[in-house]
Amino acid sequence: MNTAKDIHSVPSWIPPATRLVELHGDYGTTDFIMRRGGSLPKVVVAYESWGRLSQMHDNAVLVFTGLSPSAHACSSHEDPSPGWWEYMIGPGKPIDTDRFYVVCVNSLGSCFGTTGPSSINSKTGKRYCVDFPDLTIEDIAKAGHHAMQELGVDHLCAVVGASMGGMSSLAYALQYPDEVDYLVTISSACRSLPLAVAMRSIQREIVRCDPDWKDGLYEPSEEPKNGMTLARKIGLISYRAGEEWNQRFNRARVSPKFKGRSKFGIEFEVESYLDYNAHKFVDAFDANSYLYLSRAMDWFDVAEHGGSVNAGLAKIHSRKTLVIGVETDILFPVTQQEEIFNGIGKAGRNVEFIRLPSIKGHDSFLIDEENFAPAMSKFFSEIS
Repeated sequence: MNTAKDIHSVPSWIPPATRLVELHGDYGTTDFIMRRGGSLPKVVVAYESWGRLSQMHDNAVLVFTGLSPSAHACSSHEDPSPGWWEYMIGPGKPIDTDRFYVVCVNSLGSCFGTTGPSSINSKTGKRYCVDFPDLTIEDIAKAGHHAMQELGVDHLCAVVGASMGGMSSLAYALQYPDEVDYLVTISSACRSLPLAVAMRSIQREIVRCDPDWKDGLYEPSEEPKNGMTLARKIGLISYRAGEEWNQRFNRARVSPKFKGRSKFGIEFEVESYLDYNAHKFVDAFDANSYLYLSRAMDWFDVAEHGGSVNAGLAKIHSRKTLVIGVETDILFPVTQQEEIFNGIGKAGRNVEFIRLPSIKGHDSFLIDEENFAPAMSKFFSEIS
């Protein structure tokens, strides 16, 4: 097992505590075989870990991220900066690192250390760009699975994911049903509904319409930032709920000194919020990775694993599954969480559904500690 950071040239945006593990082939082959065809001659997975692996190797929790985060889910001595799920993971927290060995992986196809479109193809010596094979959620789950095997873990205590990470967690439990005891899926879905597909389709089109995209062959220093900024703004709108926008911004205006000289420039605080957060994201995320991961979410369909959603969910063998949904989520509506719950329940499996009233929409799991922490604490405290 190689976990050093010198596996390949490490981009500057990989967090300090992130480690890299190289996967060694795929079921007897030297390449990583992709679900929709094609293969990768070399795959590196970026991860961070907290806690200690027990002597029996039976306390490992794998966390999958949403579309945009790195593997830096929580702080550590090596990197004390807050992680994207800081309130959830750590000593004495809901996913207690005094009890569990927690590993968060950066998704295959992303750009924070794991092999993706911006990586170098070892066969050509050039960046993959749009020659990267078609990416699916199942590929992301498989890369996480193989990474855990490289880390000495053949069986998971639990797999956890929210949003795209929830899809990856479902794909993990579908592909390796006898290798995970507990499953947690948050604000996710068995498949995307037309509204979510439409939103992401427009985002991808906006990126591709930016002249700087250059059919995906842009240089790293010349990314299509205008297209990415606009696409991210649309994404940010879908991640929150209308009532939160109302309470947070109302119709507040920005200070005159921040309005600028453009006749149609930023005037409202909500516009300033979108602009700031979109630019912050664009400065650290690869455009092609954005396109590949976004499309992978649209393609995912549990029905492909059994002929129908219920038949697919019946293949999940977890001892218990926790499904959490948020009433104000417009991207992955709470009815989709109910679909997961009902499908697993119809198969006779132990499953719990928690419907949360948070006004913060799809992103609630990132920021609504008051609602999410108790639900997760209870579930993990009951794991023996």
